[in-house]
Amino acid sequence: MKTLDARDVRKNQTSAEMLLWQMLRKRQIHGIKFLRQFKIEHSNINGKKNYFIVDFYCHDLKFIIEVDGKIHSFQPDYDRDRQTILEAVGYKIFRIKNEEVEQESIITELKNHILKLIQSKLK
Repeated sequence: MKTLDARDVRKNQTSAEMLLWQMLRKRQIHGIKFLRQFKIEHSNINGKKNYFIVDFYCHDLKFIIEVDGKIHSFQPDYDRDRQTILEAVGYKIFRIKNEEVEQESIITELKNHILKLIQSKLK
């Protein structure tokens, strides 16, 4: 069985991920650069690197945006453990449900969250 890589995941984005990417790309939010479907190494055991592929990632802020589709309702333990691991190594995570991507209030909340991260980095 072939393991999916980030390129495969980028080719199979959900419509919500595609919509959010249109908002994030080209530094449209506070001039911050985001990458999509980005591999983050979370462990290296005996030379074997293990990765999580996150939906959207900003290196400057160590900030991850995850867009949760239906699959996430079947894997809450995995999602919680994954988030715990990523946060333990310094990443900040913002989760959005697929159906929330089109809500202006959620996008405003995301923009405000990013602005706070930028301001805390400048202190």
